[in-house]
Amino acid sequence: MGTPDYAKAILQKIINTNDMEVVAVYTQPDKPVGRKKVMTPPEVKTLSLENDIDVFQPNRLRDESVVKELLKIECDFIVVAAYGQILPLEILQHAPCINLHASILPTYRGASPIQQTLLNGDKKTGVTAMLMDVGLDTGDIIKIKEIDVSDSEMSDSLFDRLTEVASDLTIDVLQNFSKYPHVKQNDSLFSHCSKITKEDGEVEFKDATTLYNKYRAFTPWPGVYLNNGLKLKEIELIEAKSNNEAGKILHVDKNSIVVGCENGTIRIVRVQPQSKKDMDVLSYINGKRLTVADTLS
Repeated sequence: MGTPDYAKAILQKIINTNDMEVVAVYTQPDKPVGRKKVMTPPEVKTLSLENDIDVFQPNRLRDESVVKELLKIECDFIVVAAYGQILPLEILQHAPCINLHASILPTYRGASPIQQTLLNGDKKTGVTAMLMDVGLDTGDIIKIKEIDVSDSEMSDSLFDRLTEVASDLTIDVLQNFSKYPHVKQNDSLFSHCSKITKEDGEVEFKDATTLYNKYRAFTPWPGVYLNNGLKLKEIELIEAKSNNEAGKILHVDKNSIVVGCENGTIRIVRVQPQSKKDMDVLSYINGKRLTVADTLS
């Protein structure tokens, strides 16, 4: 069960493992993509059909007919990755349901753990293999694999690294399921992260570290942008301690500008005005006739 990329990599790893057989795959329905709204299958569906694996794409997993259909499938485990729906009790009781969640549970239960890791500037994250129950990411922990996070890591690179970790951890847990103790989560330590919306990408020149972490978390989607719609496409954190006028251009060099935040400064290299293509920031400020001491807003 799962959605593209993360689930596809895990599915591919299982397919490639000699002593395992995938008897069925559940994934989301085909969706219209692009301006022409071309109906496009999830990548896990394409991969499954290439390997002669039965594919099911229910709109609601909780529908009675869907549950009955699934319960007819004999299996030893159900592996769940980024599926986006809570499994009903009947399915949880059909076989051990193992979820690969991209955080060190019980922190960051919910839909956006990778982005939340970067928003909070965490130095470590990981993947938790969890035995699912009826709650949202509340099941017993089977095993956790941790990795370090650099101060400049972006969401796409962290996603790729965690996908590789999750794929290896899946095989480990399936092959050694009976050997690992199942440990209850400490609910007093839990935190929750919601689904990302476009509105989350709006930023202000208040705190440079907060702005930069949003850039790390929300690139490529929804991106970070000012209230006038200007997207900040490529930026760097310079420092976080100085006090400045928010949005004031402090320095212009040959390919970037330095902008002050109330706390700290950032370097801006590329921007994208609303409804236009992205451009180097010097072309933008020249077009707006902005220079040092003017406000970027």
